[in-house]
Amino acid sequence: MAMEINVLLVDDEVVDLEWLRRRVAGNEHLPLHNVRTATSGFAALKMMEQYPVDIILSDIRMPIMSGMEFARKAKEINPEVHIVFISGHQDFNYAKEAIQLSASGYLLKPVDDDELNHMLSGLCAKIEKERKQHISLSETLTLVNQELLLRWFNEATPGQVETHIQSFLVPYLQDASAVAIVEIDDMAWKIESWTEEKRSVWSSSANHFIRKFAHDQNLGMVITTYDYHFVILAAVQEQYFTALMEELIRAFYQEFSFSITIGRGMYTTELDKLHKSYRQAQAALSIKWIVGKNRLIQDASEWHPKEKIAADVEVIVDRMLKAMLDYDLTTIDDCLLQLFAGDSPISQKNDIYDIIIRITSKLHADLRQMDEHLYEILNWDSHHPFVLFQFETVHDILSWLRRRFFELSELLYLKRQRQKRKLIDEITEYVKGRLEQKVTLNEVAAHFDFTPNYLGHLFKVETNSLFSDFLSELRMKRVCELLGDPTKKIYEIAEQAGYKNIIYFNRQFKQYMGMSPGEYRKRNKI
Repeated sequence: MAMEINVLLVDDEVVDLEWLRRRVAGNEHLPLHNVRTATSGFAALKMMEQYPVDIILSDIRMPIMSGMEFARKAKEINPEVHIVFISGHQDFNYAKEAIQLSASGYLLKPVDDDELNHMLSGLCAKIEKERKQHISLSETLTLVNQELLLRWFNEATPGQVETHIQSFLVPYLQDASAVAIVEIDDMAWKIESWTEEKRSVWSSSANHFIRKFAHDQNLGMVITTYDYHFVILAAVQEQYFTALMEELIRAFYQEFSFSITIGRGMYTTELDKLHKSYRQAQAALSIKWIVGKNRLIQDASEWHPKEKIAADVEVIVDRMLKAMLDYDLTTIDDCLLQLFAGDSPISQKNDIYDIIIRITSKLHADLRQMDEHLYEILNWDSHHPFVLFQFETVHDILSWLRRRFFELSELLYLKRQRQKRKLIDEITEYVKGRLEQKVTLNEVAAHFDFTPNYLGHLFKVETNSLFSDFLSELRMKRVCELLGDPTKKIYEIAEQAGYKNIIYFNRQFKQYMGMSPGEYRKRNKI
């Protein structure tokens, strides 16, 4: 396939821009695929985001955004782009600044045709050489060589690297390189139900995506390793690496709805330190457990544990259980966070599992004393908490526990509400059966094995009325039912409803109904 090079011309002078376009586009001796133009730095940057650009010829003196400022932003978009400045002023300061920006050339207006062609020819040859070198590097590392390189990376004390591997690494080390390791998050449980065919197709797609991204961004070499891990031998300059890795993380999630975490080691020009860079990338990736996933982790040595296990677990769990019974989700969350803010650093997953077993065991024991069963309420089997072993970060585990404990709180609260409602119904039936007698709060509380204070509080909370008002309401409802029978005398009805004093009865009825028993019968035509 013939080499295709894309050129972007930038000048705020429309006439000069068209003149330059004709001269560049009309050169049949150069492998120029597209020659695009822009009349401002802003338009040029937007064009770079839409189309590939290999060479930029830009005027230095432009309004609002100068050529120098545009060049800096252009390099951020594409670090590999070659920039040639054109100026009508032979100003050494401009030339000096252009050199600092690693400009590929500097032309003075009016640009001589031979000088322009010579500049473009040289750049095209350089780009062709870079592309061939990149293709050569990409194709040189066979599967065997990949295995040898990975084996060397994984040696505790690196020995002498194979000669042909060493020669392969030399181009990377000339301008400094680093090792990064990409891990696709949560694969162990997310693909558990997939068929082998689906796993294979998905893995191939993910592999292709990462390799294509690396190729399109001139990122460097990608080696597929094991369990959805990839090693990147970064050839891109260090100042652009972070932005590219963050873009890879965003792009991968957008494509697959799977997050990735990347650990990165040091940049180096020395072979033995490249081995150290790999180990640093491994160490960075290992603290994903604590610092979280879906991110770039660049230096594990600077990490200090923040999440810690609390010492007073028993006290905190007691407070959390009370919050569960009260359906106080805020306090439950506070307790969970406090359980991981004590004195012992969480450096190993086993620390987390130990604390979880302690929490769930205590909750289960406390609930058993209340005639409740933790695992039955949540529909767990006794080993269900071990599902936590599939999670890769402390944050994931806390999120899982938070959801489960919120669910437990809701189920306990609803169950207690149903129990209270059932109790109120039972007490109501008990009182109804004894309305002809003198019924007191003390008597009812003793029958249901409660203290009078607790029963009075329960009635106030559940019915929004005092027990005495509740009792009076039941009696008045019974009186109204009995008044519906015209054969019954009013004094007989009063006695049947538990009133021994007819004057007190009449006063209570009038206070409750707003009329006397006789007026009630007249109004209802009884």
